[in-house]
Amino acid sequence: MDNRFKIRKMQREDIDEVYEIELLSFSTPWSKESLYYELEQNLFAKYLVVECEEKVIAYCGLWVIMDDAQITNIAVHPDFRGMKIGEGLLTFSLQLSKEMGAKRLSLEVRVSNHIAQSLYTKLGFEAGGIRKRYYTDNQEDALVMWVNLG
Repeated sequence: MDNRFKIRKMQREDIDEVYEIELLSFSTPWSKESLYYELEQNLFAKYLVVECEEKVIAYCGLWVIMDDAQITNIAVHPDFRGMKIGEGLLTFSLQLSKEMGAKRLSLEVRVSNHIAQSLYTKLGFEAGGIRKRYYTDNQEDALVMWVNLG
């Protein structure tokens, strides 16, 4: 990720742009209300955005509960995919989780999403199991992936 891109904490004003990315990225997107709740009321949640020329182009949601962290969602605007933005944001999220005391981090990914799985594997994640019929839109299984941060 080059220096045109800046990672920072998500703010309330970012939610419209984050929601747009959510709609463009997922068949069952989170609602704006869910994003507001996560940002303002969930004490375990940390949300980050990537900004380019004052526009939000990617985001990542993270829960850190004691020594466990979980990526809740991560997405890059389609116009900016393939530029290593997701990799930079995920690497930053791994470091933040570690700094917050997490010993391991997990996420779920569609079994058909080989591009994302490849990125996760590159960053040290390993397959840990399957959640059957996890995705409500088509009943697709989720692959659970873990990485140790210690």
